[in-house]
Amino acid sequence: MTHLFGSYIDYWLKKGYNLGKMGCVGTAVRIGLMGGTFDPIHYGHLVAAEDARYELGLEKVVFIPAGQPPHKPKELVSEAAHRVAMVRLAIATNPCFELSTVEVERPGPSYTVDTVAAFRKQYPAGEFYFITGADAVAEILSWHRAEELLTLCRVVAVTRPGYVLDNLRERLAGLDAYLWRKIRVLPVPGVAISSTAIRERVREGRPIRYLLPDQVEAYIKEQGLYRLRVHRGIPRDQD
Repeated sequence: MTHLFGSYIDYWLKKGYNLGKMGCVGTAVRIGLMGGTFDPIHYGHLVAAEDARYELGLEKVVFIPAGQPPHKPKELVSEAAHRVAMVRLAIATNPCFELSTVEVERPGPSYTVDTVAAFRKQYPAGEFYFITGADAVAEILSWHRAEELLTLCRVVAVTRPGYVLDNLRERLAGLDAYLWRKIRVLPVPGVAISSTAIRERVREGRPIRYLLPDQVEAYIKEQGLYRLRVHRGIPRDQD
């Protein structure tokens, strides 16, 4: 099984999937991995990534737009090319932020455990931190090969405005003590922004300025994104 799994990761690397531009092979560095649909990326994502970078002493944070979300969707997600373009625009001025297209280039569902394994394969000396919302971490036991994921990286549970963390330990009662220690709760400034709300504001003709970078706002207008409730793309998983 290990041989087959290793061969699967090797396949992605030989195909040239972009894991980022990290020149850290052989160097023990801390690397943040931030996954999401980023439809669109907004200041909430950027603030969380920057706070995680600072608080955890990360060398950099790699943004990884999702390909095909594994959970059953309720609506559609914008085409990968648009979401990748918006992330690229949003992070262009921060030298500590990078973009990886490994998930959008990979066929099949975007499982976090496979993505982290691919990074570890290419950068074996790296220490990886997967950054996501605390509400998502509360459901981590339902993730594909969740316990294996926690052996590959630490998971950073970023608090969102209004989220109550008191029951997080109870929700994750199925984890043993060692794996529980692989989860880090990280409070961030209360940036009450969501991709869902931004899409809705665009559909209603309301302003989205100051919710996301100006370059991303301009791209949304130029491409005519979010004007209709259903647009071409892939199933939406989460913001």
